[in-house]
Amino acid sequence: MSAAPQRRDVVVIGGSAGALEALQRLVAALPADLPAAVFVVLHLSPSHRTHLPEILGRAGPLPVELAVHGAPVTPGRIVVAPPDNHLMLRPGQVAVVRGPKENGHRPAVDPLFRSAAAAYGRRVTAVILSGALDCGTAGLMVVRARGGLTLVQRPDDAQVPSMPHSALKHVQVDHVGSAGDLGAYLARAVADPLPAEEEGAVSGERVPGEPPAEGAPLADVVCPLCQGVMTEAREGDFVLMRCHVGHAFSLDGLLQTQFESLEAALWAGARALEESARVARRAARARREPALEERAATLEEQAATIRRMLLAPGWGPTTR
Repeated sequence: MSAAPQRRDVVVIGGSAGALEALQRLVAALPADLPAAVFVVLHLSPSHRTHLPEILGRAGPLPVELAVHGAPVTPGRIVVAPPDNHLMLRPGQVAVVRGPKENGHRPAVDPLFRSAAAAYGRRVTAVILSGALDCGTAGLMVVRARGGLTLVQRPDDAQVPSMPHSALKHVQVDHVGSAGDLGAYLARAVADPLPAEEEGAVSGERVPGEPPAEGAPLADVVCPLCQGVMTEAREGDFVLMRCHVGHAFSLDGLLQTQFESLEAALWAGARALEESARVARRAARARREPALEERAATLEEQAATIRRMLLAPGWGPTTR
């Protein structure tokens, strides 16, 4: 008896700013008998309970639930990443992992896409929706390299088009459409058997889009989250970096995370200078030492310089 034909029965979806509305339209276009398991990562606040399962459950016919570690991969359900945890896939199982942040996010899109491609190869369909910067591009590369199907929301249909723009720039995708069109396309794609002759990358190989492997060239910057040494890998003009802890970045993600670290350090510096000025003034009054008054004035001016820089229009990286 011949084996049943494989199908694209694992769907992974990633998005960020503006993706909730797109995701609602996408799931509304899915049928109640969808023969695939759907997994979703949106960048969520780590400190608040998510209402995404309830919102998506009202938007379409499929049941929606938060991911539970070790749960089976079940067709006809939508599984959503919980706050402050990566959602990943293993053969037959869901994994909820509080691993290192990627591009400053946890959950992040790339770990879901990479793990799905490693576990299910060409059975995976990956979807990029609205969002800022370039999260998901690397993961989409991995899905394509391992034989999966790649879909991207049309940039002019996305509230924030940066993630779709980056995906289209760096990955040869299979289909581009509006959020509703992507849902209808998915419904057709998962129903069709895969041709036997299609082959993806060999399991275990490093493929384009995966973080740098051990022994990769060292980057000329350190990790902004832990100050660890980073290595880098290049896929054309797309750069991926990873530190020894596991924090991973694209160049856009690194720029944004470094800016956030720099801003925090500068505000801390301004506060420290102001506090030092107050202490110097107290000492000047107690000791009646003019030199301490001069020192306090200098510290206040230095703090004011940092504040003016931080509050100046256009300071910091350009967000897209």
